[in-house]
Amino acid sequence: MISRRIDEKAIARAKSLIDRAEHIVTVCHTGPDGDAIGSCLAAMHVFSALGKDIRVVIPDPALANLRTLPGAKEMVDASKFGEFAARLIREADLILCLDFNELSRTGRIQPLLEGAKAPMVVIDHHLNPSIDAAAVISHPEMAATAYLMFRVFCRLELFNFIDKNAAECLLAGMMTDTGNFAYNCSDPELFDVTAELVRKGADKEKLYNSLFNTFSANCLKLNSYAMLKKMEVFEGEGAALITLSRDELNRFHYVKGDTEGLVNRPLAIPGIVYSCFMRQEADCIRVSMRSRGDFPVNEVCSEYFGGGGHLNAAGGEFYGSLDEAAERFRSILLENKKRYIDK
Repeated sequence: MISRRIDEKAIARAKSLIDRAEHIVTVCHTGPDGDAIGSCLAAMHVFSALGKDIRVVIPDPALANLRTLPGAKEMVDASKFGEFAARLIREADLILCLDFNELSRTGRIQPLLEGAKAPMVVIDHHLNPSIDAAAVISHPEMAATAYLMFRVFCRLELFNFIDKNAAECLLAGMMTDTGNFAYNCSDPELFDVTAELVRKGADKEKLYNSLFNTFSANCLKLNSYAMLKKMEVFEGEGAALITLSRDELNRFHYVKGDTEGLVNRPLAIPGIVYSCFMRQEADCIRVSMRSRGDFPVNEVCSEYFGGGGHLNAAGGEFYGSLDEAAERFRSILLENKKRYIDK
């Protein structure tokens, strides 16, 4: 049996807003991942079944493997259809903010949300939500926003409206935010929910193959190059670093998503507690970190790379050269060892 964890007052406020709404827009953070896309699409399926007019607006394109999820073709990409996205947000009478804790994480649609007249409902699992919303359902202890969404649907008495499509989207969000249940999955009820979604018709094997086991030849070559030529292992400090420049990415015809999961690979090495991957973009260095156990990469990303995230999965940005970003990481290895590993 799945326990009740969501505050009754928050659920009541969200229910009142949803019941009254006719035109709902659901939005997520920039660089939308599987949890963000899965949560938004699940909301679209469930609330459409209730007869609501609901649209999904994303700040920029989703990864190719996520565009195979049910309903993904109906998403409105604000980077391509800016005026249409602005009109949808402007005319909405309810905005669902899913999988982000502050408006600054929504990129180009932030000004649209700040100027919106519609009330907002936040459903998220990141720390310290700062959005001025009519209802906030925040549970950082939960493995994924999609996991939280399932619980919200149940508390709204909408379990029977979760069809195969919604179940598949929710399961995709849960799988991607846990690395196919490899981390952030110590909550036994996470697997109870997974079982319910499979009973609803979600095909976990198909999802695994599309989300984790489908790669282009260029993608495989890029990842092999990164591991062979660009991985640095700091055995004494329990860390690893991989860096890729724009020239290196271009050499292998990089497309968005080709390095997804690369940051996790060094964690397979015995003794490596945390891993960092840095990718050079046009305007900054993107930083991703993963860890095992209780090593808090969210604190490291927050303190040194202006980012944040979860205990074992976080990210940030560095404004400078790739060499400078890598040197900053190397410079904190000993301090991290003393603070988090040798404590």
